[in-house]
Amino acid sequence: MAALQSTIDIARPPHDVFAYATDPSRFAEWQADVVGVQVGDDAEFTTTRRINDAERAMRQRITHNDPPHRWAAQGIDGPVRAHATITVEPLDDGTRSRVTFTLDFEGHGIGVALLPLVRRQSRRAAPVSYQKLRRVLELRH
Repeated sequence: MAALQSTIDIARPPHDVFAYATDPSRFAEWQADVVGVQVGDDAEFTTTRRINDAERAMRQRITHNDPPHRWAAQGIDGPVRAHATITVEPLDDGTRSRVTFTLDFEGHGIGVALLPLVRRQSRRAAPVSYQKLRRVLELRH
């Protein structure tokens, strides 16, 4: 299946958007299913998400970091591993930003059977998180 992709415009400069949206310690502020994040060494972090009334910890590694343009992370353990990319483009001479989110999943073991459910849930939940990101950033200043 194709990766999920969403694009939003945010009335903030790319540097501000990139710094906030790619900071794992801020994920719980704009991603509704995130209940906590632990940042580790070597570009790794663990995100604890609430999924169907249960909390699941997912370890990820930042695989690309080119501020303020592109950031990517991928899951490194668990039955379902997310691959996320955030691309930020300047608009209106850098006073606003266009942000493209690409989200894909890889199944391992039982995770292969869970992929359709995970994609369906993400297709509904991710755009809500992206709109919350826009509101949070635009209200900050």
